[in-house]
Amino acid sequence: MVLFNPVVISIAVMIVLCLFKFNVFLSILVSAIVAGVCSGMPIGDTMSILVGGMGGNAETALSYILLGALAAAVSKTGLASILAKKISKIVKGKKLTLILLIAFMSCFSQNLIPVHIAFIPILIPSLLGLMNKLKIDRRGVACALTFGLKTPYIAIPVGFGLIFQNIIRDQMIANGMEITTGMVTSVMWIAAIGMILGLLVAVFITYRKPRDYKDKTIEEIEENEIEEKMTSKHWFALLGAVTAFIVQILTGSLPLGGLCAIIVLFVSGAIKFDEIDELVDGGVKMMGLIGFIMLVAAGYGSVLRETGAVESLVASVSGLVGNSKLIGALLMLLVGLLVTMGIGSSFGTLPIIAAIYCPLGVSLGFSVKAIILLIGVAGALGDAGSPASDSTLGPTAGLNADKQHDHIWDTCVPTFIHYNIPLLIFGVIGAMIL
Repeated sequence: MVLFNPVVISIAVMIVLCLFKFNVFLSILVSAIVAGVCSGMPIGDTMSILVGGMGGNAETALSYILLGALAAAVSKTGLASILAKKISKIVKGKKLTLILLIAFMSCFSQNLIPVHIAFIPILIPSLLGLMNKLKIDRRGVACALTFGLKTPYIAIPVGFGLIFQNIIRDQMIANGMEITTGMVTSVMWIAAIGMILGLLVAVFITYRKPRDYKDKTIEEIEENEIEEKMTSKHWFALLGAVTAFIVQILTGSLPLGGLCAIIVLFVSGAIKFDEIDELVDGGVKMMGLIGFIMLVAAGYGSVLRETGAVESLVASVSGLVGNSKLIGALLMLLVGLLVTMGIGSSFGTLPIIAAIYCPLGVSLGFSVKAIILLIGVAGALGDAGSPASDSTLGPTAGLNADKQHDHIWDTCVPTFIHYNIPLLIFGVIGAMIL
């Protein structure tokens, strides 16, 4: 039975533990052990697979630590404060304008300037004071950030979006369906409409009411008087940020980009030699936990794959579908939601589900475009709402800089509700009409 599948049991345990505010890091560890035990795997082997699989996110974890150090360094120069002040002038006290501006800027992090979550720890902590003044509900901001981190890669074939859509193309070709990237792009806009609807509901309805927060000093961020004009240290800080972007684009390595940016700040004198230890410590405090969560999340994904329960879960859907395209589409998407919630990666989910969804979709009579949409949406589902996804961990890293934003209840639950539900609805409708 599907309900007794090790993946289902494990993810259910993780969700329950997280909702009861049990530490996310430990929740994932416990859930990994549960998955192994339920599949008949010895605990020792489970832990070995988990530890061995942690290397899958080693680069991501290192990126987060270095980006945290870079964020602390940029904030120390006062550049982030200047940017925050300029943004405050643009929004002119209009909180909805600020939230939508954040969503708009975060979209560029996936394509125009593909730095993913790198901008969040640099910019968002410096905006918390303005958000407090405007009494903005940070749950709405979390939804805005996650929207910008997800929607572009779902619908726009540039940057991370091109990678995502090419994976869909390559996996479908590998499973006997000849398609092009253009065909993927031509249907994924349907999923984007669901994301836009979720954002509008979150910003204009669910989290529009004022919410009070205390004005707290952020330990990792240096307190500076906000200067009106850019000085040499500000320009060098900006040069460091540009360096991180250029190095990442040229080498494909975000950790190298972060390291080069820190070196630029040091060599230019914007950051003094005796301040480096303090900045690295600040980076670890700001992003270290997220880095370790990403490490253990990769190990958890390895355990889930090693059990073989993911494939059996996906395969068991065909036995429940019958000849109903509606039930088939819904179950296919729900399985994608479960798998991505556990693995925490839309990109990593696609190869797993495509192997079964291609022949299953054909047997149910779905068109090629409908199958593309089902695979794309099934992969994207769960990225919002997963405690182990960087689409939720990134926003929390910025919004919780003053320890007033809960990862589960203020980021994961709101983003799960506002994005996974419309993705399910639009995914099913789209598959039925294509």
